[in-house]
Amino acid sequence: MKNKFIQLIKINLILVYLVIAAGAIVRMTGSGMGCPDWPKCFGYLIPPTERSQLDWYPQHSYHKNEVIIVDESLRVALSDFTSGPSYNPNNWAPYTKHDYALFNPVHTWIEFINRLLGALAGLGTLILFVFTLFQRKIKPLNRLWSTLILFGMAFQAWLGKTVVDSNLLPLKITLHMAMALMLVALLVLLYHQNKPNDGPVFPKSMSKLALAALVLTLVQIALGTQVRQFVDLQMHQAASNPENWLLTAPLKFYIHRSFSILVLGLHLYMAYLLRKAQLLTTTFKNILGLILANILTGIAMYYIDFPWGSQPLHLVLSALLFGAQFYFLLLCYARKKQP
Repeated sequence: MKNKFIQLIKINLILVYLVIAAGAIVRMTGSGMGCPDWPKCFGYLIPPTERSQLDWYPQHSYHKNEVIIVDESLRVALSDFTSGPSYNPNNWAPYTKHDYALFNPVHTWIEFINRLLGALAGLGTLILFVFTLFQRKIKPLNRLWSTLILFGMAFQAWLGKTVVDSNLLPLKITLHMAMALMLVALLVLLYHQNKPNDGPVFPKSMSKLALAALVLTLVQIALGTQVRQFVDLQMHQAASNPENWLLTAPLKFYIHRSFSILVLGLHLYMAYLLRKAQLLTTTFKNILGLILANILTGIAMYYIDFPWGSQPLHLVLSALLFGAQFYFLLLCYARKKQP
């Protein structure tokens, strides 16, 4: 039964990372408003594929909350009805959350797939919660963590709604990402507490270094989200000229770029200490690999003018790095000895 629980935790962790990846692709492609309403998409469970599906038609059956575009603005059906020979504004209300009224089928379906993955991740956390609820021989803390994960996922869904309602306000997007990392941390914690704790015993000093490394990475991610907000603005102003996106980059970009050297340097020092003590585990080797891969994607974005996929890959690598570092920190605190 314990093995099934661990497998369920792994599945949920994979789903959360898939949602992070999908969200990064949504942002890279500018598809965040592909579905202007939430939780449905233009009022449909399955979104439209053609712009003509959002036009008003006579003698057509409409359902409550379905959306059409009239005079370049969104209109929402007030109830179920069949339209007459001419448009009757009394059957419709303006969509007041924002004034975005464009339809791009590619953007719509990218955002819709992102939401489907989010719903799947939500279902996974619900199954995880139910599993812990009805298992007698399970640690009490498992029920606490699984409950927090479930409520965290519900809060994440609400944040997704506020992101859409705010027409992609940068602060909302950053909070959405921060909550995703929180879910990763809770799932990693749950996994660590239920797997066999038979790894090496680390020096007490290593736990302090691991904590410092995790804090540095969180600072780096925070700086990266602010740089990303600047890049998003540049993308709208010079969409076809990525070579110009960082010509007027703010100081925080250069801090973010230089900070990666500090992160790498600290981890190389930790790797030296671990190797010297014959404690260089696969987990830490993976951390080094993620740092190097992240630096390479950053170099590609700056020197090769944002090749396709480099932005979401950079973000996903950062999220994977955070998860691996947090897991390593838990290992250090669980099995440590005096220096």
